[in-house]
Amino acid sequence: MPIQFGIDHLLQQSPDWKNKSIGFLTNQAATTSNGIPSRKALIDNGFNIVQLFSPEHGLDAAGTDGAKMNDGIDTLTGLKVISLYGEKFKPSKEDLSHIDIMLFDIPDAGTRFYTYLWSMTYWIEAAAENQIPVYILDRPNPLGGLMTQAEGPLLDEALSSFIGRFNIPIKHQCTLGELALYFNKTQHWNANLHVITCNRWKREQLFYEWNLPWVKPSPALQNIEACILYPGLCFFEATNISVGRGTKYSFEWLGAHWLNLPAIAMVGQNLLRLEMKIETLTLKLPTTLGEEETKGFRIKIIDPASYSAVMNGLLLLKLLKDLHPHDFKWTPYPTQANPTGGNHLSLLLGIPNAELIFDLPLQAWLQQITKWLKISQWPQEINEFLLY
Repeated sequence: MPIQFGIDHLLQQSPDWKNKSIGFLTNQAATTSNGIPSRKALIDNGFNIVQLFSPEHGLDAAGTDGAKMNDGIDTLTGLKVISLYGEKFKPSKEDLSHIDIMLFDIPDAGTRFYTYLWSMTYWIEAAAENQIPVYILDRPNPLGGLMTQAEGPLLDEALSSFIGRFNIPIKHQCTLGELALYFNKTQHWNANLHVITCNRWKREQLFYEWNLPWVKPSPALQNIEACILYPGLCFFEATNISVGRGTKYSFEWLGAHWLNLPAIAMVGQNLLRLEMKIETLTLKLPTTLGEEETKGFRIKIIDPASYSAVMNGLLLLKLLKDLHPHDFKWTPYPTQANPTGGNHLSLLLGIPNAELIFDLPLQAWLQQITKWLKISQWPQEINEFLLY
């Protein structure tokens, strides 16, 4: 049977706050298990939603990565939408002045630098500051929940940003509901927090076993394969190598016109043969002048359940940098949260001066990366907050 989300669980109830004024942080990717947008399903079932709030990519979950999202009106419900990826990340006291209940339902991608998680933390923090009860409608992690598959590095909080606010691993293996409970305690917010759990999910289950169609949480994660690769390929945002945004292979493909594909195939298959296959593929990338054919390669995962996404992404980054010493460059990645785009690799990895480590010889680099990836304390630290 299909997984049931927190929204499905809530719709089976009739809570005493149903008729109170509800503020709802959500987007179009948040649906019931049978595909109805959560905000519509709640309104149709008599929940008094009076105000919508939206994260990065906007309420329609279709906005450009990192682009400012403006306030607006929801065409589906007619409700006003306040953007929490525009002038602010946290709702103001005025925004919440007429709200009795704060509700959250957004699907996650299981990765520390995916910003919906951090929108949730600001939402809970605001609930605590304004003494408003907050309910998190939980969803399974599409990457599964086994702590043996968690991957670092952990975050140096000197690098706290909107793509990594607090110290957790890159691939955390938690649901947002579990992280909500964890941060509410460890950050001492003490919000009146409730998590409405999902049903029929076991921690060993990746999305493949949910028996549900994929719903894109954001434009570039078009399928579960891209979502699995994302924790490792997102590092290429800090380089002049494309991850295929704007094509049907975004976050499944890497390309640049100067890539030495035969050398990549030879060296890459030796280094990565147990984890992935790579195949040459030329794509038409969108540019300001139309489209440009760019050569590159698509990555196929051999065993998604055991795939080490972060380690393999870092290995690919090291490989491509070393094979192309004259063409490879680190580049800024401007977003609404980081307008200059500077220091992007360090912000993603959570490691100060991260670019410098890639200048080391391969063996020294491997030793350092192995130290970074160790997260032995994380399973113990998060254990009391796990719900499934």
